[in-house]
Amino acid sequence: MASADLPPTTRFQVADNERFLKLKEMFTFKFGSSPKFYVRAPGRVNLIGEHIDYCGYAVLPMAIEQDILAAVEPLKTQIVQLANANPLYLDFTSNADNIQIENTKPLWHNYFLCGLKGIQERFSLSGPHGMNCLVEGTIPPSAGLSSSSALVCCAGLVGLNVNGLTLSKVELAELCAKSERFIGTEGGGMDQSISFLAEEGTAKLIEFSPLRATDVKLPAGTVFVIANSCVEMNKAATSHFNIRVMECRLAAKLIAKLQGLDWKTLWKLGDLQMKLGVSLEEMLTVVEKTLHPEPYSREEICKSLGINLEELRSIILSQNTQDVCSFKLYQRAEHVYSEAARVLRFKKVCDEAPADAIQLLGDLMNQSHMSCRDMYECSCLELDQLVDICLKSGAIGSRLTGAGWGGCTVSLVPADKLASFLASVRDAYYKTDDHRLSLQNRSLFATKPGGGAMVFLEI
Repeated sequence: MASADLPPTTRFQVADNERFLKLKEMFTFKFGSSPKFYVRAPGRVNLIGEHIDYCGYAVLPMAIEQDILAAVEPLKTQIVQLANANPLYLDFTSNADNIQIENTKPLWHNYFLCGLKGIQERFSLSGPHGMNCLVEGTIPPSAGLSSSSALVCCAGLVGLNVNGLTLSKVELAELCAKSERFIGTEGGGMDQSISFLAEEGTAKLIEFSPLRATDVKLPAGTVFVIANSCVEMNKAATSHFNIRVMECRLAAKLIAKLQGLDWKTLWKLGDLQMKLGVSLEEMLTVVEKTLHPEPYSREEICKSLGINLEELRSIILSQNTQDVCSFKLYQRAEHVYSEAARVLRFKKVCDEAPADAIQLLGDLMNQSHMSCRDMYECSCLELDQLVDICLKSGAIGSRLTGAGWGGCTVSLVPADKLASFLASVRDAYYKTDDHRLSLQNRSLFATKPGGGAMVFLEI
């Protein structure tokens, strides 16, 4: 395996880096010993392509400066001791050979355990090493910037190094995407892929089956600004996210049945398009002809597929969507196919760089938000308000980013208007509410494409 395919490792002086030095001191105080290595995994902002990765479609994220950092000491025993630099997150101790992941009320350490368990299962480890591990993060939690997935990715890379194992960045990304499902979220793999495959200075088009990443050069003279609505949403703590995954799954199966395909083997809207051999635009016509806008009851779905309710629950639905009574299939499929087309148009504009590129990209972002709001219904009042404020403050385009129902917006802003934009958004959104005002320093910031997950060794 070429070294370029592996997560990078670098040697550095801890004393020269204030953040690492502080983490090392906390580790020493906590465990009475020194860390042997450090792992960093970045968060991400998705520029366009929301809720389509789990349908098999390409997305366009970039890694951000905010990250999860772990200081680690491998142990000869199988005891895993996890601690967090944030006192709000309690310590946790487990046996490396008996990892149990609580998915009904996910706590921070459960995400870390997902990454460790993924490594253990991938290599069928019979005697995995324990560790002392102190985690510290700068990604706002439950903000749609992938704090939870970054923690899973960080843990995956930690588990790999603690046990002296090797995987490529692509293999690690796929493993961590699969591992996060231990916590009950039926995600698609975007977050984990960009965390490992990101490169400084470029966004990435992430495609699936097989997983691959293509550089996307963003237009000069612009910046992307992240604004946190300060409404927290943990996608593993509610059924909102998984309901949308199930609605897309059911839409694929119903259309497949009505088109005479083997619906039992089709799970994704992307696979359905491939089977039909038509364009994304043509898929929108197929949706309009085969699905009705009114919600589908469980009974109607069962009748259409020729199955009973128990089969629907056991074969198709996820654990936390068993009792959902109605599903909006038309709207979800409409969003997925139109959003997948917007991603490809976004990349095309970036590649070709026409004179009106910035306006075209902004228009695509605005269309994306409207679709997320109206067709996928994953926005919220505060996000819509924030998008409106960002556009009135000088953004060319603005949209929710991440799962939605809270979290952040991302806005495309001309670089020469950045200062006035930030001031206007602060006045209109953050200074009108005491809670938002207290969080504004880490809730509104310009960002640029950062690098991916890596290992640090002290010189």
